[in-house]
This record gives sequence, C-alpha cells and structure tokens, in this order.
Amino acid sequence: MSLRLERVRELLKREIGEIIRRELPVGEAGLITVNDLEVAPNLKNATVFIGVLGGKAQKDKGMEMLETKRLRIQSMIARGVVLKNTPRLRFVLDESVERGNRVLKIIEELEKLEPPPASS
Repeated sequence: MSLRLERVRELLKREIGEIIRRELPVGEAGLITVNDLEVAPNLKNATVFIGVLGGKAQKDKGMEMLETKRLRIQSMIARGVVLKNTPRLRFVLDESVERGNRVLKIIEELEKLEPPPASS
C-alpha cells in the first residue's frame, strides 16, 4: 500500500470514528468503534470494519443505524476531508476482537486445568 493511501486510510478511519461518536447514541446502538478500514486505490469505495460493544440487539440496531446514516456520514466526510473522490462507505460488522477475546479466555481456562509441571 502506498504511503499516500495509508495516510488517507488513517485519516478516514479517524474521521469516521469521530462522526459515529457524535451521531449515534450509545444507549441504542451500543459502543461503536471503527476497527479498521480498507480503501480502494482509486478512493471510490471504502469498507469500514465496525466493532459494537453490547448485546445482539444493540449490534443489530447499531449496524442498521449506520446503514441508515451512511449517506449523511459520507457527506460529512466530504466536508471534513478534502479528497478528489469521497469514497462510498460500506459498513461490515467485525467480530475479530470478540473472537480473539474468546480464544484468550479458552486458553486461560485450559491453563487453569493443567497440572503444574513436576520439578525434578
């Protein structure tokens, strides 16, 4: 990935995170975070990987609200970030952090079950 594309990716990620924080109520949508962002080389499309802390209902509501407000978020980015093309956003629920936490919890449980090594 080129340095310019990487900088644009980080800028968009930060800007989208700020917009989401301001626009979506945590009580309804859960705590929404921007975990990562992939942007096409021509900057016409961007996939935003979203993490939602909360229950299943909050995750569903959060993703629904993001999709509903997608055009508004895009227009806010167009005003806040000067680019030739403002990317068309696509929001994807990213559960990798939750899966990672589950794996760590399983490892922790297995370590508790293992007998300590015998000393010689």
